[in-house]
Amino acid sequence: MKIRYIILLSAVIFSVASCKKSFLDEKSDKSLLVPTTLSDFQSMMDNIITMNSTPGLNVISADEFYTTDNGWKSWVTPMERNSYLWLSNIYEGSTTPDWDVPYQQVFYANIVLDGLEAIKPDANTQNNYNQIKGSALFYRAFAFYNLAQLFAAPYDQRNATQQPGIPIRLNSDVNIKSVRGTVQQTYDQVISDLSTAETLLNAQVTYKSRPGKAAVDALLARVYLTMGNYTQAAVNATTAIKSNNKLIDYNTLTPGASRPFPNILPNGNDEVLYYATINAYSYSYEALTYIDTDLYNLYETNDLRKTVFFRLNGTGYNFRGSYAYFFSGLATDELYLTRAECYARLNNLSGALADLNTLLSNRYVTGTLPFTTTNINAALTKILLERRKELISRGTRWTDLRRLNKEPRFATTLSRNLDGNTYTLLPNGTRYLFPIPDDEISGSGIVQNPR
Repeated sequence: MKIRYIILLSAVIFSVASCKKSFLDEKSDKSLLVPTTLSDFQSMMDNIITMNSTPGLNVISADEFYTTDNGWKSWVTPMERNSYLWLSNIYEGSTTPDWDVPYQQVFYANIVLDGLEAIKPDANTQNNYNQIKGSALFYRAFAFYNLAQLFAAPYDQRNATQQPGIPIRLNSDVNIKSVRGTVQQTYDQVISDLSTAETLLNAQVTYKSRPGKAAVDALLARVYLTMGNYTQAAVNATTAIKSNNKLIDYNTLTPGASRPFPNILPNGNDEVLYYATINAYSYSYEALTYIDTDLYNLYETNDLRKTVFFRLNGTGYNFRGSYAYFFSGLATDELYLTRAECYARLNNLSGALADLNTLLSNRYVTGTLPFTTTNINAALTKILLERRKELISRGTRWTDLRRLNKEPRFATTLSRNLDGNTYTLLPNGTRYLFPIPDDEISGSGIVQNPR
């Protein structure tokens, strides 16, 4: 069965987890239909509409896109318009898929993990059992990590054990009250889930919407980079690159094609390790949403991304997507940039330049001279610049702003001009922390974030 057609059991989960008060603490009748077999569990996790989605308000709030006055007014929901301006009251009483969908993923994963405890695999089913368990742990970890980028404070080792993180749901029993863990507990759980998943998953996957070992290491590299653990991030990035070091040579692409890149699903596009896309919001379909002008101007004439990523539309340029429309999964280009940054921060200049130029040789017109410098700080600055140019709309920019704002030399003040007004987001401000939806606060009683 083609993976994109597998949406089995989604109706079951929606009946189990429909929102009446609090998504996390909804009391439901799980007797409607309870998955019990390995096939049931695999089908549940193959619901790519839910399991392979990531938050999008962080993309709206970052500095990759801008819109016009008319474009902003045409966005469908208040939460989109308010997130763009970093207003205090984002939701205006509504719910957000950026909270609900990741916790649906956690709920699915916990149903699978709880259900697997009743199954005793034999020699014929052990590998299948391991893949399902490892996948559930990966999905749960990815959901927790993505939630932490919006709803928990940026990781800081100095106060991570005191700062509130997110609710860490580890079983499917909805009668257990939700409480917020600390930031440290949140990241510890993500790492624990991924470390176990890596021991279970195979190196090769049938569909790229399912995780394998390389996806686990790629996510661990992202997590450790977010935490500022550059040594471990480099280790995991290296392991993932050893599994798949392939990069697409953009010289081989046709910039004018409607879809310049090879399809990811079911198992295409050699650069992609794991498929995911951002939750659909108006900005991603709105004709009046443009790539930030300053960002577009960073691309040199011989940078092939300038024509592959963007399309002229009136007075601005639309981002037409990269490996999928608003791809937010894991890929080798991010790994090379992650390891390059780690090497630079660890004073390994030759390693940092080697990784950076490996990527850039596949992004610039053939024959373009490699980037060279004898200054480690200049190398780091260039790597961070290329990270911004390469990973557009993957959700990583918001996380990068949060972590880099802690370094004065890289701190960024964001601003918007709309309807004659100027809106500003200062580095390290509380507006970098999204509020937990109001219905969640009233339903579960967990502590709200400052805004």
